[in-house]
Amino acid sequence: MKAIQIQEFGGPEVMNLVELPDPVPAEGEVLVEINRAGVNFSDTHITNDQYVARQQLPLIPGIEFVGVAEGGRRVAAVVPNGSYAEKIAVPESSLVEIPDEIDDEQAAGIMIQGVTADGVLTISGNLKPGETVVVGAAAGGTGSLAVQLARSMGAGKVIGLASGEEKQQLVLDLGADAAVDSRSERLAEEVTAAAGGQVDVVLEMAGGKSFDQLIETLRPFGRMVVVGIATREQNELRTGRLLKNSLSVTGFWLMHLLARPDLARDSIDRVFGATARGDLKAVVGGTYGLSEVRRVHQDIAGRKTVGKLLLDPTR
Repeated sequence: MKAIQIQEFGGPEVMNLVELPDPVPAEGEVLVEINRAGVNFSDTHITNDQYVARQQLPLIPGIEFVGVAEGGRRVAAVVPNGSYAEKIAVPESSLVEIPDEIDDEQAAGIMIQGVTADGVLTISGNLKPGETVVVGAAAGGTGSLAVQLARSMGAGKVIGLASGEEKQQLVLDLGADAAVDSRSERLAEEVTAAAGGQVDVVLEMAGGKSFDQLIETLRPFGRMVVVGIATREQNELRTGRLLKNSLSVTGFWLMHLLARPDLARDSIDRVFGATARGDLKAVVGGTYGLSEVRRVHQDIAGRKTVGKLLLDPTR
């Protein structure tokens, strides 16, 4: 089979298109022919071995896919790695059946980002009807779905952060009440102005200055959920500040949700159900062949992309 493999950690240049033997399923596993693999910003951390979980070489990147299993079943799964390939062997228990109403690109577009957005809003963010929510990277894969889900959950106001007029217009088209330039030096002021006051929930994706500014926008009992650290700049926070302002700051990592089948199944069912009904739609920013993966990683790391990026292993 064709696959992308890395023999050393680094940037896009370490990813090579190679021929490898087909994977052999172990007991309890099934072989899946991959139709689409999702590309995530976290993949750029994985190939650098800077992800939450440590990686081992050689490595086939890619943590999600949709494909066809034995018997012609259309399935999707989140995996530790291995989806940048034509085939993969995975535990049967990891597979999610894809409803007929959802095509491969939509299924691949909502699998990780949709479940992440749902988990962040419902579990960590505890968003309630009428509350104001700020969504970081709102034109990206997770953010674009979080905007739609927050609106469907009855949020009072949804403020999306995005860079550039094109991305900001997309955020508004998705249902946000306002779009604010994520690069602004006056981010806290502009968010507060757009919201008409302080906010209840912030989905923080960038870290660094963005974190420091956005925490200023929270009202008492406000919640900030750290979903990513795109700048790779860590923040420090004094506990007295949390106490004085009755604030909550929490993190969210999808793997912890997937380790709780009770919570994960509810989230997956909500996301797939909303997509099947047409209430939720992934913004697919492009579908590429395996041979284009280096450029895809360069673009996603440089924040030049919109929505969800996919790989088609057949190309």
